[in-house]
Amino acid sequence: MANPIKHSISPFIHNAAFDLTAVNGVYVAWEILSKDLEETVENIRRYNMFGINLSMPYKQKVIPFLDELSPEAKLIGAVSTVAYKNGRLIGYNMDGKGFFKSLTNFSVKNKSMTILGSGGAATAIVAQAALDGAASIYVFGRSSSLNQTREKFEEIAEKTGVPIIICSLRDSALLQKMVESSALFINATSVGMDGTSLIVPSNFVFPKEILVADVIYQPFETPFLKLAKSQGATAVNGLGMLVYQAAEVFELWTGKAMPVELIWKELEKQYR
Repeated sequence: MANPIKHSISPFIHNAAFDLTAVNGVYVAWEILSKDLEETVENIRRYNMFGINLSMPYKQKVIPFLDELSPEAKLIGAVSTVAYKNGRLIGYNMDGKGFFKSLTNFSVKNKSMTILGSGGAATAIVAQAALDGAASIYVFGRSSSLNQTREKFEEIAEKTGVPIIICSLRDSALLQKMVESSALFINATSVGMDGTSLIVPSNFVFPKEILVADVIYQPFETPFLKLAKSQGATAVNGLGMLVYQAAEVFELWTGKAMPVELIWKELEKQYR
């Protein structure tokens, strides 16, 4: 459920998973108006559905219509998935879990990370990193909204005990310093979707041992990732985040593991 929704590739992912696991289900994209949100959510209960996924602008608006929130959804203050369990509608946020699941052989526990951006994707990733026991998190956001960003992340820091340091994207020297002490460096902004814009200075230096990630998957390789790879850093795009959050949702709904590798191959063909 979202508005707009026509661009979503989630129906392809979930319907492929239903077919491959022989689960009697179908996934459809619903473009609804705000005035219909409460009734649409109640239809999950009425028709005994597995649940729903939500995107903008309903990730926060849906909360009053749910019976319960998972720990990460409470911390983030937004819901990406609703599951219907034992007569109750439970809200989850799988974005951060999906992101970290996509980072093969990497654990953020006791490690520092730097993230660019402070929107919905960044908040989900930061909250999950804090829940997973990150040592410290550096968030670089727009100078014009630093106070608002600081307020948002203070609560996550207080509830998890993980230090979250808010910095300005304009301070490239500080960004370079923080990245050098981080194990993970993430672009969670939309900069790079045009295939030409670069979120960091062109002379930015990536430590070779750092893992670099971008939440964008179209284009398949953003200028940010190209620069990281040219310097020998390991770099991954946002396709894995999309697939693994879907896998988390599918298992929550059906109790079955999503055949991730088969679906990943099909998506790579489309987006590479």
